[in-house]
Amino acid sequence: MIKPALISLLVFAVSPASAQVAAYPNKPIRLIVPVAPGGGTDIVARLIAQGLSERWGQSVVVDNHGGGGGVIGVTMVVKAPADGYTMLLGSNGHITFAPALYRNLPYDTQKDLAPISLAANQPFVLAVHPSLPARSVKELIALAKRNPGGITYGSGGTGGASHLGTELLQISTGTRMVHVPYKGTGPGMTALLSGEVQIAIIGVATVLPHMKTGKIRALAVTGAKRSQAAPDLPTISEAGVPGYAFDVWYGLLFTGGTPRDIVNKTNAEIARVLKSPAVAERYASAGLEPAVTTPDEFAAMIKDEIPKWQKVVAAAGLKPE
Repeated sequence: MIKPALISLLVFAVSPASAQVAAYPNKPIRLIVPVAPGGGTDIVARLIAQGLSERWGQSVVVDNHGGGGGVIGVTMVVKAPADGYTMLLGSNGHITFAPALYRNLPYDTQKDLAPISLAANQPFVLAVHPSLPARSVKELIALAKRNPGGITYGSGGTGGASHLGTELLQISTGTRMVHVPYKGTGPGMTALLSGEVQIAIIGVATVLPHMKTGKIRALAVTGAKRSQAAPDLPTISEAGVPGYAFDVWYGLLFTGGTPRDIVNKTNAEIARVLKSPAVAERYASAGLEPAVTTPDEFAAMIKDEIPKWQKVVAAAGLKPE
């Protein structure tokens, strides 16, 4: 027979942490999005928030805090209590580009945030204006090598995904093209359609309608695997640049130091939300693809990407702000 005193010790030994996890969440959760409303980041955040709210019976409130290249919103999460009630929906722009682009970040993305899971990938496409005599990635590389500085490429802004993705392509192929930054993806797409720039790396959802009409020529997708939205397009790696891989990704993170059991519990719920047919349908219409990882896989990916983009930023001659 177990003595009452021993029973009390056993209950005390297991109750604090296990009770916290069992009760989680027992109040609303704030999901901070470090950009203004609209766009891929916001779409993913609101779908995940709705799914988690339905599963948990607790509100997950999306809270947009744009500005500072995402630094303002990320800082809010870093400074929040590490109790699982403040979550971040960030992208590689906020998590792995930022350490290369900003000289004095007020946080360390690897130490001050606790990765939960990836939530989505946004495949990008390497596209050219039809006037450019390149019908494959190999032909584009050969043309760029014959004419150093003779090809212009557009982007949605310096230091953004389309810019750094193209700089990575130049580093990977030993080519040199001229960057023409625009104020957003829309103006960059317009410039490509008009022939003002000759190539661009742009999200598949933006490019797809113009691929179908022949107004632009899509050569390849940029990711490690083919896109569900354009399965006939090879990856750049398949098309002649082995090892090249780049997508925009979106992922969920807690404040650093959040109990691992809460991280694991949330990870499992996110995986269930992403299996929803409604989420899959909305993702597909926005050019997004579901992506789920374990917390450790997500953390390892962040660790690998940071030095990769630091090298790209340095090679592009960009000086951290």
